Amino acid sequence: MAGLFKDIVEKKHYRFIDGEGITWQEAVRLSAEPLVEDGTVSEDYYKQIVACIEKYGPYVVFDHNVAMPHTTENAEGAYKTGIGFMVTDKLIDFGYDEDGEKKEANLFFTLSSTNPDEHTENIMQLSQIFVNDDLLDALQAARTPEDILAAEENFPCEED
Repeated sequence: MAGLFKDIVEKKHYRFIDGEGITWQEAVRLSAEPLVEDGTVSEDYYKQIVACIEKYGPYVVFDHNVAMPHTTENAEGAYKTGIGFMVTDKLIDFGYDEDGEKKEANLFFTLSSTNPDEHTENIMQLSQIFVNDDLLDALQAARTPEDILAAEENFPCEED
């Protein structure tokens, strides 16, 4: 488990923004930008994620204001498998799901996949993070790369 956030920090796949007044579409674009900057994904990759959310609803938003923007494996413009991480000060409104539940997020884990095994590993690691409320709280308070690493160190996920 150790290493997911270290990898995100080392690759500079993170971003901290205010989020005031931005749409969920813009938030998805911004969350993918760190992946664009090092060539993990194309500049237009985020548009496929936006199209999927527009078609299927806010399936990328989970409990605890966590979003995992992603699209199909081997999507056009996905050049490497990776995870982008973004925290916003303000909650981003994704609208309502089919059950009428309001979906908002301020913690984004944006996925890119070209390798099914690495992608599955990333999702397994993220699923452990998503049930670790203390870690999620610490990540939502993070405003520096050091905060990200401290959150992981202070609230480690259980090893299998």
